[in-house]
Amino acid sequence: MKEIILVGPRTDSVMPLAGSETQGSASPPEVVALGPTPPQDMVERLKDYGQEGSFSLWDEILPEERELLVRDIESIDLPRIDRIIRRSLGSRGVPVPSIEPVPESSVSTVEERTTEEKEKWWKRGLKAISEGKLAVVLLAGGQGTRLGSSDPKGCFSIGLPSNKSLFQLQAERILSVQKLAAQSTEGSTSTVPIHWYIMTSPFTHEATRKYFQSRKYFGLDPDQVTFFQQGTLPCVSPDGKFIMETPFKVAKAPDGNGGVYAALKSNKLLEDMAMRGVKYVDCYGVDNALVRVADPTFLGYFIEKGVAASAKVVRKGYPQEKVGVFVQRGKGGPLSVLEYSEMDQNMCSEINQITGRLRYCWSNVCLHLFTLDFLNHVANSLEKDSIYHIAEKKIPSIHGFTMGIKLEQFIFDAFTYAPSMALFEIQREEEFAPVKNANGASYDTPDTARLMLLRLHSRWVVAAGGFLTHSVPLYLTGVEVSPLCSYSGENLESICRGRTFHAPSEISV
Repeated sequence: MKEIILVGPRTDSVMPLAGSETQGSASPPEVVALGPTPPQDMVERLKDYGQEGSFSLWDEILPEERELLVRDIESIDLPRIDRIIRRSLGSRGVPVPSIEPVPESSVSTVEERTTEEKEKWWKRGLKAISEGKLAVVLLAGGQGTRLGSSDPKGCFSIGLPSNKSLFQLQAERILSVQKLAAQSTEGSTSTVPIHWYIMTSPFTHEATRKYFQSRKYFGLDPDQVTFFQQGTLPCVSPDGKFIMETPFKVAKAPDGNGGVYAALKSNKLLEDMAMRGVKYVDCYGVDNALVRVADPTFLGYFIEKGVAASAKVVRKGYPQEKVGVFVQRGKGGPLSVLEYSEMDQNMCSEINQITGRLRYCWSNVCLHLFTLDFLNHVANSLEKDSIYHIAEKKIPSIHGFTMGIKLEQFIFDAFTYAPSMALFEIQREEEFAPVKNANGASYDTPDTARLMLLRLHSRWVVAAGGFLTHSVPLYLTGVEVSPLCSYSGENLESICRGRTFHAPSEISV
């Protein structure tokens, strides 16, 4: 059985490659008796990087706690972490290129697409999937804390008639696309699996793995699912010193969803993809109830454009919507994402005088495609540059809480390295129903996501010749269509035509 062993600052745990558990257990490391003074060689190493303060409470902790502290320091790749801290803190105040709107030539808009183009892209995408050229990476490191749950966010149910979780909806969409790809191939007698790489965090890894096991991977082959953890980085003071969570433990935090690049590389998963014949990688966040996982149309467009990276986008709903937008860094420069917090009021509201629309209108919704070659390039480039975003946060520490710095990378950091990139507009009501806030909030709640899905699926049913009845106002309910029946509204005529469905309910196989 293959295993993933995370090294350096990531973790000291051993994890199975494909959803199965490690057999047996390793012998515990020998406990070394530690004296009243810390190991001199380790102190000297820490001094080399200005972190000797990590041992400042050595005299006050118990022998077993000293052992825990030594192990914790040994797990940190000090040269790498020092480089990240120095370069990230040193990047503050560095001038950035001017910001320009995304050129119209870089965006495929909904209104300009023809039916023929969409059909062509759909078929081309299905062909690539049937040839095993697509892998999917899911960013699933977050907990459902803001939703009132301590479980991984993907385990959350938004209250559909089926009560399916986000994980189950996405797994069944993969099953649906696999079936469509097999049916599109003449003479095909077997289904080519889409390999699903699921990035967890130290807080969600075990719970996610057990959730999939207990539900038999929702019908997927366990061998087509790989769980791997994103990394963690020490939290530091404004002058770059480690913050101690306890006298014997350095405070650490996940390295952001952009840590996926380093995690894929360090776990040799990019090599694993290459061995499987993968050429293209679909990457998305877990908290979108309408996500079209492994979307054949998007893949076909991506292949036709021949670019290194692509992203789905939606138009901003209104000037002050709190979303990051795509911009161009300098005239003719690369595309990147500008966070909402980086935009002033004038920039948010600026109008394109020709179109009458917002000048900076293309919202990032964390739905991306990359070539595998580009992912290899990005993983190496980000590690070489070692510049992380700085987030000032309250850090749990020996003093209760300390204002300090978390270092993070974001998934969109890759785009500035792309030699070519294209944006693909989608309709919000069809593909973007984020689940970020608890019910009662004004937007992005389980209730708003559920209603978006039910309304979309109800439109599918009516378009396929079905009828709806309802005991509550239809704008508050609808019909759910199982992904195992239809991926995006196709092939429903035989199920729906002439039939009446009572809302709310699920149409399933």
